[in-house]
Amino acid sequence: MAIKFGTDGWRAVIADQFTFDTLSTVAQAHAEHLKENNGKLVVIGYDPRFMSEDFASVVAEVFSSNGIKVILSDTVCSTPALALSVRELNADEGVMITASHNTYRYNGYKIKGSYGGPATPEIIKSVEEKIGKSEVKKGNSNWETLNLNKIYLEKLTSYLDKELFKQKNLKVIHDPMHGSTMGLLNTLLEDSYIDTIEINHYRDPYFGGHHPEPIDKNLSLLKGKVVAEEADLGIANDGDGDRVGFIDEAGQFVSTQLGYALLLLHTIRNKKIEGAVAKTVSTSYLVDRICSKEKRKLYKTPVGFKYIADIFLKDKLAFGGEESGGYGFGFHIPERDGLLSGLMLLEMMLLHNKSLTKLVEDLFSEFGPAYYKRVDLKVEGDQGRKLIDKLKKEPISEIGGHKIVERDTTDGIKLIFENDGWILFRASGTEPVLRIYVELPDKKEIDVIIEEAKKMIGG
Repeated sequence: MAIKFGTDGWRAVIADQFTFDTLSTVAQAHAEHLKENNGKLVVIGYDPRFMSEDFASVVAEVFSSNGIKVILSDTVCSTPALALSVRELNADEGVMITASHNTYRYNGYKIKGSYGGPATPEIIKSVEEKIGKSEVKKGNSNWETLNLNKIYLEKLTSYLDKELFKQKNLKVIHDPMHGSTMGLLNTLLEDSYIDTIEINHYRDPYFGGHHPEPIDKNLSLLKGKVVAEEADLGIANDGDGDRVGFIDEAGQFVSTQLGYALLLLHTIRNKKIEGAVAKTVSTSYLVDRICSKEKRKLYKTPVGFKYIADIFLKDKLAFGGEESGGYGFGFHIPERDGLLSGLMLLEMMLLHNKSLTKLVEDLFSEFGPAYYKRVDLKVEGDQGRKLIDKLKKEPISEIGGHKIVERDTTDGIKLIFENDGWILFRASGTEPVLRIYVELPDKKEIDVIIEEAKKMIGG
């Protein structure tokens, strides 16, 4: 069986490809890579998916049996908590057992570098080349356990202006989506004037029957709870805590594109973090406008935070993120952090003494309106990539009355209109899905463009 790492790690269906034997084979290849590079220490974390702690123990046994020191999380933790711990503990690399936002059927294996971020393409290539080439070593269960959440929470607390969080009473609803951030926001804000209420805060390997992905269609309960409790903000995190979604005080989902723009402004204007900015090809044109006004260099990458993390390592970045709701901060680690993102938006609201709705109004007033929608279409096997290849060959000049002025094939095919609006067709790197992304200054036109897009790919 060919095992390939996608946009962010290797993911597979539990009991199909994701088995103890296959996982051991991947861990052995990773151990060989570490030994080849004189690696001495690896840190391992896991999310609350079905049997994640058992899978993590198998990985720990393989590394330990290869003579590599292992520190294993003593409880469920998030991906950013694992990544931070790798850096803080001076480990060579880290492993996170998670399938992030995928459905309950999946689990996965993410690799983190010593710097506290996604593995570089060179690391992934090295591991992939070694899969199945060596006999799996087992039998040694000698490893150390440690509470990685403690390390993580102490670091996040150090970033906060504690007095600011005691200046106003706000009510926040937190939805960890049965994932890794359960209980963490409560702990972080226990000494503040913020009233925090949690929902979906118990372990459920089925994730309540939803994708544990903080996007509009999955957050009906959070929306209703925000309205019922007359809360000021709703914060949702995905299964492994590296993504975030926001609900405003009216119970409306605020797009991840607007989340990016607001957090970017807070980082560079309020926290005054120096450096460039990085965004993926699927991210809002508002970012370009902000960077132009603020005179910040802007990097554009394919979809996948690993590309942004690579820029974090090569240049000084103030902020970097992507359309999926994964944002990284220059004062933290080169990794997405959904919980920190929620705290930073809350800090922005407190600092400006404004609601989330008013912050968005101010954003549009200064940089122009931007409305966004993403549609995910299920496909079979490699059908998505074939459709993208077909579109790249077609001479498309306009869609829904919008003239195309630029084509971008960095990742999929992005068609850019005269008004800065755009449509992107892209095959997912983590699941069998073809994604259609649309952003326009006129909200009414978005569904028209999406319907035209569906016709272009054969309905």
